[in-house]
Amino acid sequence: MGNTRSGALSKEILEELKASTRYSEEELCRWYESFQRQCPDGRISRAEFEKIYGTFFPNSDPQGYARHVFRSFDTNDDGTLDFREYIIALHLTSSGKTHLKLEWAFSLFDVDRNGEISKSEVLEIITVRGWGGRRC
Repeated sequence: MGNTRSGALSKEILEELKASTRYSEEELCRWYESFQRQCPDGRISRAEFEKIYGTFFPNSDPQGYARHVFRSFDTNDDGTLDFREYIIALHLTSSGKTHLKLEWAFSLFDVDRNGEISKSEVLEIITVRGWGGRRC
């Protein structure tokens, strides 16, 4: 998205992210530099995301649940996360407004993206996340 391939963050993306997140221009530029170092092609693949996810959540099924989390963040359905999608995901999960978190949660559970959540979709998510089958 933007000028990620040329190494520069486009002004349009920067302005959009400043307006839609709590991050300052300075923070976004630091995040972008780090993102470019880790992802020189400007994109995170699903496999890379699963690997990263697995290090943060070792007790869950990193491939199963991360696949759904990745799908919910890959808003343009190109099979990768660009910087914009990455920052929006970071913002939503760490400090986003409640209604945005609810929208994201809905997109996570709406596996087939038909605008409805079925019982089988809920079961799929809780099973791969490791929430299913456990008793307190």
